[in-house]
Amino acid sequence: MNGRLIINILARLLLLEAVLLLPSLGVALYYGEGDAMAFVYTLLLVLAVSLPLMLLKPKNKDVRAKEGLVAVSLAWVLLSAFGALPFMIHGGIPRFIDAMFETVSGFTTTGASIVRVVEDLPRGLLFWRSFTHWVGGMGVLILTLAIMPNLSGRGSVLARAESPGPTFSKAAPKMRDTARLMYAIYTVMTLIQLALMLVSGLPLYDALIHTLGTAGTGGFSNRNLSMGAYNNPWAEMITMAFMLLFGMNFVVYIRLLRGEGLKSFQSDEVKAYWLLAAASMLFIALEILPEYGNFLTALRYSSFQVSSIMSTTGYATTDFALWPAFSHILLLLLMLVGACAGSTAGGIKVSRVVILGKAANREIGQAAAPRKVRLLMMDKKQINEETLRSVLIFFFLYMAFLLLGTLVASTDGHDFVTSFSAAASCLSNIGPGLGLVGPVGNFDVFSPHVKVILTFLMLAGRLEFIPLLTLFHRELWNKSH
Repeated sequence: MNGRLIINILARLLLLEAVLLLPSLGVALYYGEGDAMAFVYTLLLVLAVSLPLMLLKPKNKDVRAKEGLVAVSLAWVLLSAFGALPFMIHGGIPRFIDAMFETVSGFTTTGASIVRVVEDLPRGLLFWRSFTHWVGGMGVLILTLAIMPNLSGRGSVLARAESPGPTFSKAAPKMRDTARLMYAIYTVMTLIQLALMLVSGLPLYDALIHTLGTAGTGGFSNRNLSMGAYNNPWAEMITMAFMLLFGMNFVVYIRLLRGEGLKSFQSDEVKAYWLLAAASMLFIALEILPEYGNFLTALRYSSFQVSSIMSTTGYATTDFALWPAFSHILLLLLMLVGACAGSTAGGIKVSRVVILGKAANREIGQAAAPRKVRLLMMDKKQINEETLRSVLIFFFLYMAFLLLGTLVASTDGHDFVTSFSAAASCLSNIGPGLGLVGPVGNFDVFSPHVKVILTFLMLAGRLEFIPLLTLFHRELWNKSH
């Protein structure tokens, strides 16, 4: 294990976090609500730790798989720990466990909160909460690769360890160019949504908060009632559209830029994504129609909520916890599935569900006609057994962590719906669940030990288990490997 190399990478990431704190400091100074010094002290502390560590130059700069896994896992924990300091120093969230929960929720784009009255926090801290969504959405390591040239040669290992989905695709020969291209698309889409949100009538600060939350598919709001506080159909439609767009595989946008036109959307995953979203919107709208008395109104609320849950953003325009049971079950299923691989969203990912479905169909067909050779195909390409194995392992780990998380959450004495949806919400990086953690609820109902486990679930879900779990595997620390 090349300890100096890992420390050097982490030091660079901390230095980047110091830079990322500056916009929040600017917001805090502008509004003058007493949180500016919390950012100043955090900045000084981050610099005091990162600058000396950067002096530890590694002799060997080659990042092997084990260094990549350790660096990625520790990076998310370290950035979250230092990112929690402004909340603690200011006193808005004084306890470390709570501040860590809130910050991990931000960086992992979960959006689950322990803050009971969001409006009580100063706007600088609220901006920092939402800005962590934007940073974590595409990945902190991907951002570092895009702007720090000295890491470019080590990029592929780090990016593979951090990127969601069953496979990892480079859009350019050099990993740094891929990272820059992805962040360029990400930034342009963010700016377009911000402009449209301003046109819809939202104030600049509110528009910025909700745009950052949408881009990262995170869902933190500066209002307790989330998007429902504005009762603005235009803002809802814009947010709904961009939640779905940010939930798509960014390879689609890269192909569009290359002039491939409609061919960019001709993938099994993208087709399944839009079909599942449209069908869910329609079915829920039909079920809640008696409650709203008008199909267009029912469709407005169902479409927004399906987009929010499926993209794992977590915004709400109504208390969907009051909807009938069918809607609850469908929304829970969408929580588990999530959006596309290669997006800013969480969940199992549509591509994995498609692969599992095709694999099941192949096995059934093989049982019916044993002599017939059936290939496992996706997008007219054969899925190799290694990819299928990784999908099956991921699915097993996801279900195991979901059940264990539900079991731990239930130790607080809450009902099954609350415990299960809280675990599913954190594991899929969604935010709101059902029951006590619904859109008008809060994760502060849980005890400290449950919050620790839910925080771990957020990190495990965002990093898709393997990088985080390897930290606890003895083979990683075996010097003979």
